[in-house]
Amino acid sequence: MAIDKFIITIFCLVVDMLDEILKDKKLRQRGPAPKLHDAYVITMEIVGEFLGYDTDKGIHQYFKTHWIHFFPNIGDRTAFVRQAANLWNIKQVIRDYLLKILSNDADMTRIIDGFPIPICNFKRAHFSKNFKEIAGYGFCAAKNQTYYGFRGHLLINSEGTIVDLTVAAANIDEREAIFEMSSSIPKDLLGDKGYICNEVKKEELLNEGINLQTPLKSNMQDDRSPIVVKEMNKTRRLIETVIGQLSERFNIEKVRARDQWHLTIRIGRKILAHTMAKFLNKLMGHNDLQFDRLVTVL
Repeated sequence: MAIDKFIITIFCLVVDMLDEILKDKKLRQRGPAPKLHDAYVITMEIVGEFLGYDTDKGIHQYFKTHWIHFFPNIGDRTAFVRQAANLWNIKQVIRDYLLKILSNDADMTRIIDGFPIPICNFKRAHFSKNFKEIAGYGFCAAKNQTYYGFRGHLLINSEGTIVDLTVAAANIDEREAIFEMSSSIPKDLLGDKGYICNEVKKEELLNEGINLQTPLKSNMQDDRSPIVVKEMNKTRRLIETVIGQLSERFNIEKVRARDQWHLTIRIGRKILAHTMAKFLNKLMGHNDLQFDRLVTVL
C-alpha cells in the first residue's frame, strides 16, 4: 500500500485498540490533555520505526517535514519526546493486546536466540561512561568479534511473533536468560549451540516445565532421530529472520541512549512496531513476516 494509506491504517488500528483497552477510562486522570492526541504520537512512533527512523529526533523531523497535514498539532520536538516517553505503559498494553490476538494456544514451542547490542566502538570502550555499572564485554560468534555492551535475548513462538525480550550485560551466560523468561515458555524451547546445558541445568529447566532442545556439538552423541533434528533446526532458523528484521529495519543493535530507562523505552517501541507490522500482514492475508509488501510506495 502507499505510505499515506499505511499511516492512516496504523492510526485507525491504534485508535481502535485504545478504545478497546481503555473502554470508558481516561488515560490521564488529571492535568490538561496534550495538543497532539496520544494515538497520533503512537502512530508516529510505529510508522517511524518501521521506516527506519529510529530516533525521537528523526521521527519528529520526518513527520513534521512530510506529514504536517496529517499531524497539524505536532508541536516541538521536546514535547513530542516527553509525551512519547510518558506513554511507555500504554504501548506495552497495546503490544500485550496484539500478542493475545496473534498467539496460538496450541503452540507450545518457543525459540530463543541472542544478538549483540554494542554501546560503542571496541577501542573506545575503556573510556565510555555510559552504562558503566551494567554493561560488559562479550563475544559475538556470528561476527567473530569481541564487543562492549549488552546482549539481547529474544523469545518468539513458532510463527515468528515476539513473545519476550530481555537485555543483559554481554558477559552474562546466555542460559541465564532462559530462567528470566521462563514464564513465557509453555513447554518446548529451541535454541542454538550456545544454549547447550549440562545435566544439572537441564534438570532445573525440566523442574520449570521447560524441555530445551539444541543442536549438539560434533563431539557429542545425539540419540535423537535425524528427521526430528532436521525439523527442529528448520523451525529454529525462523528466529534468525526476526533478529535480521530487528537489526536491519528497526536498528535494535544501536543503543542511542545514555541510561537504562531510555534504552528500555527505545527497545519497547521497536518490539511494538514489529508486532504491529506482523498483525497488519495477517489482516491483509500476507506472509506474517514479509514486511516489504506492506509499503510499496515510499
